Amino acid sequence: MNKSSQSQNWDLVIKGHTSLFDVKFKDLWHYRDLLFLFVKRDFVSFYKQTVLGPLWFFIQPIFTTIVFSFVFGNLAGISTDGVPQYLFYLTGITAWQYFSDCLTKTSTVFRDNANIFGKVYFPRLIMPLSIVVSNLVRFGVQLLLLLCMMVYFYFFPMPETSFKVTTGMLLFPFLVVLMALLGLGLGLIITAMTTKYRDLTFLVTFGVQLLMYGTTVIYPLSYAREKGYGSLVELNPMTGIIEAFRYAFLGKGEFTVWSLGYSILMTMVILFAGILIFNKTEKTFVDTI
Repeated sequence: MNKSSQSQNWDLVIKGHTSLFDVKFKDLWHYRDLLFLFVKRDFVSFYKQTVLGPLWFFIQPIFTTIVFSFVFGNLAGISTDGVPQYLFYLTGITAWQYFSDCLTKTSTVFRDNANIFGKVYFPRLIMPLSIVVSNLVRFGVQLLLLLCMMVYFYFFPMPETSFKVTTGMLLFPFLVVLMALLGLGLGLIITAMTTKYRDLTFLVTFGVQLLMYGTTVIYPLSYAREKGYGSLVELNPMTGIIEAFRYAFLGKGEFTVWSLGYSILMTMVILFAGILIFNKTEKTFVDTI
């Protein structure tokens, strides 16, 4: 081998054994075009053969809000802290839906993309990141629906109910990032586990639905405290995020610096653990999936 070949500078070097903490964030930036291609693919493929297409972005939260208002608001008589029922439930649904979509779709990323992972190299973390970004489109549409409903109730208020937009709106971008990172972290942990234990895939959707009832989506935190299980609900990191989200848009909710700080801490811990586990699993998952 001559000296010229030995002195070549390669653009990319793929190593078989790397450190657990070697996440290669620089590669994520270099492959940013691939990230946007995956986002486009997710959006187009999901609605390509549907009759109503993106209208499902509106239909699902509207029907869910109506059902929640009838079952939990009218039949069960659960308080909404003086907020119009439709607004109360829609704010919780909008926030929770984005988090749950990030979690459930990330939790099957190894299984769903095994054919791509086994053929070509790219930073594997690109795939779950594309899921988080593509779900922002759906979240944005549902947020628009929430704003339209807020305008309606502003001009046509219901008796004995009120709401107001607070300065907490300044935290809105930060809250969205928190929801995305929490869903991403939990999804990375689950997808790593499902490479060996595929049964977990069947439990994810059911488990996320159960987890929703342990969050203040269908009831305010004040109601949970009144019933004696407020402390248990507050252990869920999504509770602080949803309460802050609801406080920002409606001026109601048990929003405190401590609750949001707890959610931030748990999100960082879960995300860090998820990235490490994902980074370890993606080196060998093709042999086991």
